[in-house]
This record gives sequence, C-alpha cells and structure tokens, in this order.
Amino acid sequence: MKITKVSTAVIAGNFPWVLVRIETDTGVSGLGEAYWGAGVAELVHRAKPLLIGEDPTNIARLMFVMERSLSGEGSQAGVTVTAMSGIEIALWDLMGRAHGLPISTFFGGRFREKIRIYADCHEGDTPDPAEYARRAKEVVAAGFTAIKFDLDNANPYTLDLTDGDHSRRQWVEPFNRLIGSQEMAWMVSVASAVRNAVGPEIMVAMDAHWKFGVNDAIKLAQALEPLDLLWLEDPVPPHNIEAQRLVTHSTRTPTSTGENLYLHQGYRELIEKQAVRIITPDIPKMGGLLEFKKVADHANLYYIPMAPHNVASPIGTVACGHVCAAISNYLVMEYHAHDVAWWGDLVEGGSPLQNGFITLNNKPGHGLTLNEDVAKAHLKKGSSFFGENP
Repeated sequence: MKITKVSTAVIAGNFPWVLVRIETDTGVSGLGEAYWGAGVAELVHRAKPLLIGEDPTNIARLMFVMERSLSGEGSQAGVTVTAMSGIEIALWDLMGRAHGLPISTFFGGRFREKIRIYADCHEGDTPDPAEYARRAKEVVAAGFTAIKFDLDNANPYTLDLTDGDHSRRQWVEPFNRLIGSQEMAWMVSVASAVRNAVGPEIMVAMDAHWKFGVNDAIKLAQALEPLDLLWLEDPVPPHNIEAQRLVTHSTRTPTSTGENLYLHQGYRELIEKQAVRIITPDIPKMGGLLEFKKVADHANLYYIPMAPHNVASPIGTVACGHVCAAISNYLVMEYHAHDVAWWGDLVEGGSPLQNGFITLNNKPGHGLTLNEDVAKAHLKKGSSFFGENP
C-alpha cells in the first residue's frame, strides 16, 4: 500500500477547520484535521513530496522524515508542526481503516468508552456576573458536567464595577500584567456567580489566556481557592516554565497550561519541574496523537492529568478522543463550537457529542464519515475541496 494523494479542504467553522485527506493505491484513505492558522494548508501541501509513494502505516518514520526535511520551515514548533499534526491524524485514521480497527486499538486499547467533554462558554454577553451564571445554567442543562469561562475579558482600559455609582472607574493597564483591585473583584465575582449557579458537583474551570504576571496570578489563584475550581488556565505567559511553577506551588487552585507547546520535547521541563497541575495540549496542533500519548505517559509518572485544548470539528475531536480513551490520566477535553449550529452535521449520522460526552464506536479509524454536502456548503472561500472544485 502506497500513498498516492495528499489534499486539504478548509471548512469555515468558528475557526478554519483544516481537513487533511490521504489516499492510497488500494483505495483506502484517511481523514485528519490540523489546528487552524495562516499557512497550515499550504504546509500540508509542502510535505506532499515526502509522503507520495510511501507506506502510510510507517507513521513514526514519516513524522521523523517530515521533521528532518521541513526544518527550514520550522518543524520544531508552530504552523509546520500543526500541518504535520493533521497529516499524522489522517495517517492513523488510514491505519485503522486498512486493518479494520479503531484508532484506540493502536494505542493500547481503551480505559473508557465515553469521553467527558467540557463546554467552553467563552464569556458573558455583558460584564454582569449574573449573565455568566445564566449561561452556566443553560450549558449544564444541556448535559455538560464540566464548563469553562474566560476571566481575561475585562475592558482593557476601564472597568466599571461600582454598584450603580458610575462616577468611580479604575484604570486597568493592559500591558504590564497587573490586576487592579476592581478587576480582581470582578473576576472573583464572575467565578463565584458561576460556581453558585451550578453547584459543587459540576467541574468549573476559568481561563486567563496568559494575561498576568507571577505576583498577581498568585493573588488571583489564591482568591479563587474557596470556589474549588477544576483549574485556572494559563495565568501567566507560556514562555517561562519557572514562572508557571512559582504560581502553581503558591496556591491550592490547580493551574493548567500546554496549548502553546509543541512535540513531546516541549513538555519535558513543564512535567519534570511539576510546574503545572493539569496539562492541556492541543493535539491537532502540538504534533498529533502519538506525540500526545508520549506527553501523557511522561506526565503520568508525576500523576499529572491531561485535559486537551480543542477547537476542532467532529473529525479532529473524535480522532483525539480515541487516544484520550487509551490513557489512564485523561481528565476532560474541550468543546468550543457552541456558536456553530451545524458542527455535528459535518459528519454522517449526526453529532458524536451527546449530553456532554462522546461515546466511541468500534468502527475502523476514528469511525466518522464526512458529510460532503455540508462540508462543501461551508467551504472556506478560496479553498478547494480536496483538490476539486466544490
């Protein structure tokens, strides 16, 4: 069996979903997905000469060759690794279809049949904490047992939290990573409103999107301790692992990070310094399923759970669910498409996400079939449909 074609289709979802199809001379094909970003689809095509004519089941070898051969394009991190991730996921789907087995089988089988998903609720429509509470109740009523909100979306210059006194405003400097007293009070009030709205049994996470410095991140994490959060995500920028470690070891609020690291080597220091309580790789961005499994196994030596960041279509989401099923230290994975009513329609048979869980089937590969009519209807302007005009 040899690879004969590598092609892409970019679907205009809430993010551009970069689908990758790999075809062979036996008629077996695989479908994967890469994280969005400028140039990702182009880099998939840049890798084609390294893949055409090769045995698609030699997945680790092909990834090694791409990493070596695309070093000039930045194959240690960034969009090149992201493009390689989409190729890798397509290869695992192809492997499963060629052997009549689900992807999870190739990673040691399943610890679980159902994958818990958390709903990223973004932010409230207004700064009012009551709006966050309303949204939290709505999402929990839809069946989710884990939710997340953004905490970093205060107005970058002024924050009005005056209980009716509109004359008192506080300057919030957007560049120095400090937290003003009113901004701090607002963030705690939002998190408290959400927790009070859904009760103690629902997993509640908060995301800071790398906004704060060490001292103020510690203050925020400590202020949130009574709320028993699932985690405070990315309280400091991702570049300095020691800074992350200082925050983590200064609070009972669990911290998480990982979506901006690449390949299993990129997580070594984070894990070995135990600089974080929960690791959140984006699998279609950081290197693919096997790289994630390597990170998860390394983290498991330190009893650190994995909670993948995820903004993918059903294709990428379910493919990642297969490797999540095959690790013991899986916690929960993100769902980020509340504003895409047709998310589940992109695959035949309807949405794989039901009541906050994805139940894996035993079909070959990731078990999904693309609904081509829906995909073509939402094709990103300027993209071909796997090399063909839609």
